[in-house]
Amino acid sequence: MKVGTWLRRRRYGYTGLAGATVMFCLSLTPSLLPRSYLFQGLISGLLAAIGYGLGVLGVWLVKQLSGRTAAVASRAAWRVLAAVSAAAIVIFLVLGARWQGQIHRLIGLDPPPAIGYALVLPIAVLSAAGWVGLVRLLRRAAHRLAALLGRWVPAAAARVLAGVAVVALLLGVLDGIVIRSAFQAADASFRTLNGVTSPDLAATADRLRSGGPGSLVSWESLGNQGRLFIGGGPDATELERFGGPDPKQPVRVYVGLDAAASSRERAELAVQELQRTGAFERAVLCVITTTGTGWVNEQAADPLEYLYHGDSALVATQYSYLPSPISFLVDADRARDAGRDLFDAVYGVWSRLPEDGRPKLLVFGESLGSFGAESAFSGPADIRNRTDGMLLIGPPNHNDLWNGFLDHRDEGTPEVRPVYEQGETVRFAADPAELSAAGYLWSEPRVVYLQYPSDPITWWSPRLMVSRPDWLAEPRGADVLPAVRWYPFVTFWQVSADMAVSNNVPAGHGHNFGAAPAAAWAQIAPPPGWTAERTAALTRLLGGD
Repeated sequence: MKVGTWLRRRRYGYTGLAGATVMFCLSLTPSLLPRSYLFQGLISGLLAAIGYGLGVLGVWLVKQLSGRTAAVASRAAWRVLAAVSAAAIVIFLVLGARWQGQIHRLIGLDPPPAIGYALVLPIAVLSAAGWVGLVRLLRRAAHRLAALLGRWVPAAAARVLAGVAVVALLLGVLDGIVIRSAFQAADASFRTLNGVTSPDLAATADRLRSGGPGSLVSWESLGNQGRLFIGGGPDATELERFGGPDPKQPVRVYVGLDAAASSRERAELAVQELQRTGAFERAVLCVITTTGTGWVNEQAADPLEYLYHGDSALVATQYSYLPSPISFLVDADRARDAGRDLFDAVYGVWSRLPEDGRPKLLVFGESLGSFGAESAFSGPADIRNRTDGMLLIGPPNHNDLWNGFLDHRDEGTPEVRPVYEQGETVRFAADPAELSAAGYLWSEPRVVYLQYPSDPITWWSPRLMVSRPDWLAEPRGADVLPAVRWYPFVTFWQVSADMAVSNNVPAGHGHNFGAAPAAAWAQIAPPPGWTAERTAALTRLLGGD
């Protein structure tokens, strides 16, 4: 049986298949990060189904507007579509394999065998057929319901009511059963994980750490990530090996989700812990907003303890135990409250101390934590007035201050590496070495955003569906292929897929910042006598070199 006949018998429309072919081919174009054959096939199938739906919708709209039924495609037209589609699919599969190899090499990975890319097509066909079949099932249900309602109301009204009813039922099932069940399963899973302690991690005996002797919070209440944070960091031997004799024992304070009922209460408890441990007498005090799970990046926390030879204090509170993507959907307000409440509580005590007798007050946040950390401030003037420096890593696209800085960046500077007010306070970089290379005077306090051109967490936005962003209208960043283009619908789903693998790439790309925070801290708040050579040595140490 010929392909065209087979497709017609299964009632696949000509225009829909043309749209599916176009979207499938565009789905193979490069995006920010490399994808596996399976992942590419699933995304290609989804986009092919969307293309099919757009084609069918176009035919329906023409019929409604013109009042005429669309002409049936001839056998010759089907042969032309089959030939053009086959040629386009083969060409784009070859190009797609080449682009994926280039992306792999660009970020320092060995590309997989190109021949395996042929698996993308059958995976995409199965995926697309599944999506189209699901939509047809819903449409059939709407038609039957319309026929039933047509006994009592006019046919046109019956079709509208049936369509609304089916959509409402679908959304109700998704929200009330599928999504809620998924969230409940995730909640139960990560709640259990929050209670797990690494088998090689014993309760701390350090009085200068939360959960230790004399602490106002128990070791058990810290949660999984809190215990890792309290049990981590350099010890006296490591500090002495790097910085010389007589290091101080660093202060680490962490208040877990189970320690108090509200964000404000956890912040107040954290301040009491800081007072108990003498944190306000240290050289530097850093207020940290965690990611969704309560995680604190050791490669961003440890540098301050090395920089100040242990004369430091770090404080964080937990607001969730869900991963950041899920936490953002259900706990975004908690991240905002946690960042604001903790900083305000710490600042309330710190600001009453004599200026010459209080520590430098720094702020840190990564990913969703940067969103929370920003929430304590109304703008750059507020940051200058109330801090001695801030480091924000991998900011998500919904960060309010970050968006404001980008929207008002200096004319002619690109979105991936913007300059705001000539870099007077706030600076952006992918490589911390870029921070001091701008040629402008950098006053104190200093604010740094570390962001990579290839980080989908930073560049993903629902607006990608229908609007080309500046970062795809301007020259591409250093670790993004020049061939990356914006296409309606396509780019949104490509970058959505990139988010799932954003941490599984070499340091310096995606959402993996490696030891870069060490060099950033050295520029934001260097201790007296600190040198570029010491920064290089610390970066090598934390990077495992």
